[in-house]
Amino acid sequence: MRRPLQVTLLVLSGLGLLHASLFTDLCLRYVKPSMRPMLVVSGFLLILLGIAEAWSRSRQTPGVDDHHTGQGHIGENHIDQHHTELPEEHTGHNHSKVPRVAWLLFLPALSLLFYAPPALGAYTASRAATKAVPVQDAFDRLPATSPLPITLTDFTTRVQQDRKRAIKGRTVQLTGFVTPDKGSTYWDLTRIMISCCAADAQSIKVRVYGIPALAANTWVTITGTWHASGTLGTSSARAALNGVTVEKVAKPVNAYQDALPFATSR
Repeated sequence: MRRPLQVTLLVLSGLGLLHASLFTDLCLRYVKPSMRPMLVVSGFLLILLGIAEAWSRSRQTPGVDDHHTGQGHIGENHIDQHHTELPEEHTGHNHSKVPRVAWLLFLPALSLLFYAPPALGAYTASRAATKAVPVQDAFDRLPATSPLPITLTDFTTRVQQDRKRAIKGRTVQLTGFVTPDKGSTYWDLTRIMISCCAADAQSIKVRVYGIPALAANTWVTITGTWHASGTLGTSSARAALNGVTVEKVAKPVNAYQDALPFATSR
């Protein structure tokens, strides 16, 4: 690839990273917040490399490239005169053309600047591995608040492992996005969790009964009670909810965390 294109690619990539990690929250669609500083540093480094490359080229002695190019042609002409039947690779290499595949390197940089891919949603959740429920022996006493704000992870863990069955009969409130199940009378309230980046995504779901599903990827806060299925407090119990009310909410900035329900929009 020619140097001007290398410089352009370095600078665009750096600007794309800074746009996603420093000036906006786009990076949270792809990585954990703890990785944000590294992306910012990487963006600045790419821009500095591009500037250094441009400055290095501007300080080159004029005519140096032409001199070397002339020597290359002389050598090639000499070979052609005496060995006209030699294969093309023995007559020199032409580095002036940019390989077509190199142009694809511009797409990631431009996409971060002008059209960043969205965060993972219902399509991924319906195919991603289910996050394992952490083993827990002791549980804190639940507050008397009703409805009780609770995360999907805590709800699932209590349903399947709390032998005191403290969740029984309690009206709970959970927040997540809608993952429809075509042809079914139920749907899944979902959160996607990541360990490092979107590539290792896992989903956690609570099945919802009694309320029609909204459009896929709609963020909602749902209120309801545990839907009896299996034996509460054992692994046979299903993390499911008899929905009573559902309200649309704004999508959180960081969608890859199983947070408590937040204020609903009216």
